[in-house]
Order: sequence, then C-alpha cells, then structure tokens
Amino acid sequence: MTEHNVEKETHRNPFLESYNTLHDTVPFNKITLADYEEAIMEGIRRENEEIEKTINNPEEPTFDNTLAREDEVEGRKHYYDLLDRVTSVFFNMLSAETNDEMEELAQKMSPILTQHANDVSLNPKLFARVKAVYEKHRELTVEENRLLEDSYDGFVRSGALLNDTDKERLRSLTEEASILSLQFSQNLLKENKAYTLHITNEADLSGLPETARETAAESARERNLEGWVFTLDAPSYGPFMTYSDRRELRRELYMAHSTLCIKDNEENNLEICRRLINLRRQTAQLLGYETYADYVMKHRMAESVNNVYKLLDNLIEAYKPAAIAESAKVKALAKEEMGEDFDFKPWDAAYYSHRLKVKEYDFDPEELRPYLEVNNVINGVFGLATKLYGITFRENKQIPVYHPDVKAYEVFDANDSYLAVLYVDFHPRKGKHDGAWMTEFQGQYIKRDGTNVRPHASLVMNLSKPTDGKPALLRLGEVETFLHEFGHSLHGMFANTRFESLSGTNVWWDFVELPSQFMENYAVEKEFLRTFAFHYKTGEPMPDELIDKVIASRNFNVAMSCLRQVSLGLLDMAYYTQRDEFTDDIIPFEKKAWAKAIIEEQLPETCMTTQFSHIMAGGYAAGYYSYKWAEVLDADAFSMFKKNGIFNRETAWSFRDNILSRGGTEHPMILYKRFRGQEPTIDALLERNGIKK
Repeated sequence: MTEHNVEKETHRNPFLESYNTLHDTVPFNKITLADYEEAIMEGIRRENEEIEKTINNPEEPTFDNTLAREDEVEGRKHYYDLLDRVTSVFFNMLSAETNDEMEELAQKMSPILTQHANDVSLNPKLFARVKAVYEKHRELTVEENRLLEDSYDGFVRSGALLNDTDKERLRSLTEEASILSLQFSQNLLKENKAYTLHITNEADLSGLPETARETAAESARERNLEGWVFTLDAPSYGPFMTYSDRRELRRELYMAHSTLCIKDNEENNLEICRRLINLRRQTAQLLGYETYADYVMKHRMAESVNNVYKLLDNLIEAYKPAAIAESAKVKALAKEEMGEDFDFKPWDAAYYSHRLKVKEYDFDPEELRPYLEVNNVINGVFGLATKLYGITFRENKQIPVYHPDVKAYEVFDANDSYLAVLYVDFHPRKGKHDGAWMTEFQGQYIKRDGTNVRPHASLVMNLSKPTDGKPALLRLGEVETFLHEFGHSLHGMFANTRFESLSGTNVWWDFVELPSQFMENYAVEKEFLRTFAFHYKTGEPMPDELIDKVIASRNFNVAMSCLRQVSLGLLDMAYYTQRDEFTDDIIPFEKKAWAKAIIEEQLPETCMTTQFSHIMAGGYAAGYYSYKWAEVLDADAFSMFKKNGIFNRETAWSFRDNILSRGGTEHPMILYKRFRGQEPTIDALLERNGIKK
C-alpha cells in the first residue's frame, strides 16, 4: 500500500467530529478540499432529518418544539449545525483563500445548497407548524417574539403562501440567481488578477513615493519578473493613480480598472448583470411586490423607496454645489500647471486632487506612512477598544489559521472572561478577492443551560504589504478601512443574544453599517493618533503639526466623495426599481441612472455595474444607500462622544449595551433611540463635513 493511500484511509473529515481545538476553532490545518462536499451533503441530510422530526411531532406546535429546537438536547447542537459550520468555512475561504478547484466545487455545490434552502422554506408542513405558532403561542420575550416574527415572515418572503406552480417558478428563479451571482464574482476575480502593468524603465516611476515603488518591486519579484509590477488591487492602484507623473500610464491603469468584465471574453458580466436584475424583479413580483426594491424595503429602516430617494436627493441638494466648487479648483490647478488647453480626464482626478491638497494644506498624506506601521496600528485599534470597553487582545499561535498571513487573537472582556476569537487577514494575495470585509466562522448564541457560545469573527482586508527590509506602512485611508471592519467585528464579538440568527451583525442592512462607520470617526482624532502613531524607525510620535494638517484637511473634497456614494446608490435603485423586463444596454443605462449626482465627464466605454459586487453578488441589491443612511446615524452617534469625551467609558458602554450587544432582537430605531435619546438628524453629518457651519 502506498503512503498516499495510507494517508487517504486514515484521514477523518474534521467537520464530522468535534474540532478538539481551543474554543472549538476551525482546524484549518486538517481540512482537505474533499471534506467540504462530504460535509455539505451530510449536513443537508442531517438538517432534513431534523425537519422530519419537527413536522412529524404529534404534539401541538409550540415555540419551543418548533422554533427553538436547535439546543433542545444538550450536546446535540453540533449535530444540528454541521451545514452552517461547513458552509461558513467554505464560502469564507472562497473569498479569502480560493483556487480553481474551490471555484469548481462552488459551481457544483451552490445550486445544491440553493435547492436545499428552497426545500426548507417551501416545505408546507414546516410552514404550517410555524404559522400555527405565529397565530397562537405562549407569552414570549421580546427576543422570542422577534424570532417568531422573523421566522414566519421569512417563510412568507420565501414563497410559502404561493401555489405549487409559483413555488416551482420561484425555485428556478432563486437557483439561477445563485449560480449567476457566483459566476459574477468568479469573473471579476479572474479579470482583476489577470491584469498587470509591468514597468521596466525606472523613469516611468516618476512621482511615485518610495513605498509604492517598493511594493511594485516586490510584486515583480513574486512573479519572477525584472522591474516593477502594478495591479488593480487597491494598495497598488490607488497610489499609482494619485502620484504617477506618467499620464499615459495612469490612463492605461484607469481604463483597465474601469473596463473590468465588459470585454468580449469569457469574463464579460454584462448579460449576467441584466439577468440578475430581471431574476430579482421577477422574484419580487411573484411574491406580490411591484419591484425588488419594494421587496427589500420591508426589512429596512428606510421603509420605502421614496424615503431612500428623499435621503439621496437631500444629500445631492446639500453637497452638489460644494462638489462643483471642489472639482473646479482641481481642474483650475491642472490648467495652471499644464496650460489652458489641458483636456482634463478621469485619470487626472486623483493626481491633481492630491497636488491641490499638498498646495492648500502643505500636506502629503504619504508623510503619514512612517507613523502608521501595521503593528502599531493594530495596537492603536485594539487599544481603542480597550479604552472604550476594557477588552484586551492576546495573539495565540496555537489557534489554527488558513494562511500564514493570518493572525488569531483571543479576546477577553473587561473582567478578563473569554469574549471571542478574532482572525485578522491584512494583505492582498493571489487567491483573495479585492476589498475588505468582516465575517464569522461561528456566531454567538446562548444554550438552554445558560452556556454563552462566543463568536469567532474574522477581518479580511487588502492593505499595503511589507516589502524587502520594510514593514507594512499604511495609508490613513487604510487605517480607516481597518477601523471600519473592526467596528463590524465589535458588533459580532459583543453579541449577547439567545438566538444565533438574531445575534451580532444579523440586523437590517441600513443599520449594520452604523457600528463600522462609527469607528472611522476616530481616524482623525488627535487623542487617538497620539496613542499609536509612532515613527517605525525612531519611535518618535507623529508631530502635532502633522496631526493638525490631517485634521485641517479631513474635509478636503468631501462633497465629491459624498456624491460618488450617492451616485452608486442611485444606480443601485435604478436597477432594482424596474417594474418591467430590463432590456437596456447596461453601459448607457448606468450613465443616465446616476446623472444627477455626477459632475465629471463620463467615458462611454467604461462601466461600474459589471464590477459592482455589492449589488450584484454581495447582498446589497437595493441597499447600497445604506452606507449614506448609516453615515447619518454614525455622525449623530459620534456627536455624543464628542460632547462627553471620545474615550468616555460610560457613553461607550451605553453604545455597547444598547446597540452592539443587541443584534437584531428589536427594531433598530428602538435600539438607536435607547442609546441616543432621540431619532437621528442629518445635522451632525453636515456639520462634520463642513457643509453646515
């Protein structure tokens, strides 16, 4: 018998038994590709078995024997949640550490999983029991009542009240949408990673700061190439567009980025987008809604499409005059430097905006990098949580991780009790999607015996990498990204609810960004920067003069940034408020949809939609406005901290207790008002941005 066969026979699927790891963390080092499919299929079988037990229970349906069964028998939660365990790992790896084999398996398993989800939500006997409890039940706690309402509404929104013909139609719509969403993401990842700008002439690096050159040289070495390689990943693309003096190369990189997935090749997403828009419209209309956006708003703070447009229109009215003025100043500088005949193009925007910022504030954000070494930033961000909430972080190398870049921390509460596990994955690599996100490998819930099962959260980002002889030195924007995702992780780690489906970040989409965007406020607070911003070589603190420049320039071109977000919100809503079949050409439709928030030239051969993962594959369809909705909330909430002190422990604990720990157990406005004492207004945002004095 070969050594390979011995290994094959002795391998045990880690998903099918207890992990036997610290805090029951995922044993990444033991998982093979084959384990996923086996565990998914077994998880489906077990879930079906439990559903059969529920629907064949001869007892009258009750909340306890129908909706709260998962922890009914001590020690059997592992049996029930196998499918959740394996799919959370699989789909997280599909984003953070994928390869061709994983992508092929995802194509195979996604329709199977969607079919199973439909089997559950369209099971008439299971719905009948839930409906019976919904109509007649014992007195419930607030959280139990929320779970019951969500469960009943979830069945209805998944087609439980449809006739058999329409149920089958719904199945086909959702299964096709699942496959196409995955295909969209795979196409985008392939085309993004396929592009490189390879420079061999050092003169073509003119204007680029040392950190950008070093990162590009490292990228070239990784590919066994001479010279420098730039990619479409944010830490490479952003600095090149901001600093490169080579206009033609800026144009090449910009066009590569702005034409992703619209070329005549296998990665073209145009028809996929059109089909996804129609599938979601048809699904909503089958369920009795005029548009997909109307369907979505049923579970949003905004409540209606009109309220979304009201917010976006109010922002346009408030910010557009300032944005036009900001844009004019950038273009004026370009003409001043290049001559009155200079034809300003989109690939000039970041470059001349940066030059204007340097001129107006005597400040180049690149000056901050030596003071934002990644380990110091980690200490600063973690230290902020310690100041606010008393929690502490201890790296534990005994916890298995899925890649050597990943660090795992045990998190302890103010009383030194175990709170959570936090994985942090900072830098870009080949098998990792672009962007930044927070996710979980295990959610929080409380067992019947009172055991509080604590969460395992994960932060995945694409921040500047270390280079030969130099640690990772971050841009201030990357620190903001870290703070943003860390805010999501606090929402998950502080979760303290009975039911996992209501814990942590399981809240309405236009509320989920509040904890994350709230944390971004700290990035430009002097008291916070002084806690960690030390020069990576000398240990000297960031000079007050430099911090003052950061604060003074915080609202530089803020109106243009606002309109950019509003334009994306308008585009999203334009697609998902369609009442009739969508047959338009995506590219011209896009230009028209966001026109009232656009003040710059729109090139007819560029497209955002085909790479707009949030609304095509990321769960934000008819929900991208949420970022601006939550920004109103975060500015209003942070005004309390500005009033009481940005590290004020009492205010922080109120925020934790009333918002971060409550998950989706109550309506988000009830939670917010409990913290703030009133509903939010747009005033704090306008004041923070300098729009309203």
